[in-house]
Amino acid sequence: MYSVFTSSSTSATPLKFNNGLLKIMHITDTHYYFDNVEASVRLLEIACDREKPDVVIATGDNVDNCDDANDTKNLIDRLMSVFDKRNIPAAITFGNHDSERGAMSREELMAYYNIHSSSISIDDGEELSGCGTYNIPVLSSDDKSVKFNLWVFDSNDYDGEGHYGCVLPDQVEWYKRRSDELTQVNNGEKVYSLAFQHMIVEDVYNALRMTKVRIPFSYHHMYDKKKFYSFDPKGINFGTLTETPCSGYHNYGQFEAMVEKGDVLAIFSGHDHTNAFGVKYKGIDISNTVSTRYNRDRFSSQYGYRIITVDEKNTSVYKSRVEHWYDMFTSKDVNAYINNKDTYTADLAKNVIKNGRKQKLLQALLLYSARAVSFRKIKYPD
Repeated sequence: MYSVFTSSSTSATPLKFNNGLLKIMHITDTHYYFDNVEASVRLLEIACDREKPDVVIATGDNVDNCDDANDTKNLIDRLMSVFDKRNIPAAITFGNHDSERGAMSREELMAYYNIHSSSISIDDGEELSGCGTYNIPVLSSDDKSVKFNLWVFDSNDYDGEGHYGCVLPDQVEWYKRRSDELTQVNNGEKVYSLAFQHMIVEDVYNALRMTKVRIPFSYHHMYDKKKFYSFDPKGINFGTLTETPCSGYHNYGQFEAMVEKGDVLAIFSGHDHTNAFGVKYKGIDISNTVSTRYNRDRFSSQYGYRIITVDEKNTSVYKSRVEHWYDMFTSKDVNAYINNKDTYTADLAKNVIKNGRKQKLLQALLLYSARAVSFRKIKYPD
């Protein structure tokens, strides 16, 4: 196998292209707690069995950090068992809630994630701020070269004033050094990559349309309530923007560093539970993925996950799609579960179908109203 950064504490075990393709499942904001873990885990299991991803990347707010560490560990076990049983490599980083309260620190959480056989996560130790900033090289099918790369960033939790966190200066400098090292081992050619983190970059607002008066279906700036943002019809947009992009308060140049290096195709984040959108800015797609949990209610039927595929023949592009729970089942699926005497999944599937119909109807009415009132597109193809 081709070796890269074997001495580095911030490079995970390399992946490789599988028959020329790399299939990534992005999950985020699973927020597992004892009242939703059964349904959420079952849906994730079904998604993994259908998608068969080469790697899963979880970008924070993963499980509830309980007052009793054993309860937290139990929730982590439930999440990681999905990947352990299927031999799917899983890369974990953190959000603002993972260590906001509870008995376990970020470092203790990461150590426990890493006892699971599927984990390829890295605790960067004292080298970097936060916990869970690392890269995952992706080797060619023949193991002879680094063909692609995945960046995983801990966007931290909060700053000293209680605002949402972001990627800090030392992490930005680490990225720049590591990007140069990847180029060096690739004979001077940049290694294209994708980045994953919890908090969306603040630069997203530069790619949206700003007005100083509220117009229908626009959303205020996270930290400036006098500015409102919506899709810019002149820009390149993906999916659906349904709430304020909740970025960090500070901006230490992470996005601009990626523009400078020219290797990152897209930055995928979570945090905003209902946003399933992307905007292209300075050649990079800034994208958000919906929450990956299910609370057995109408609202959470719209949640789901994102699938990203990269072809080894041309790693300068990628394909992406968001899958929602409410599109997962049909009546044929319910009958199949009943015939297999899987009554729990049959009940869950019926619940998703019932709630999903209500949610999709409300969304259709909302989108129709948005177009009628604003005369602009609100939803774009994924």
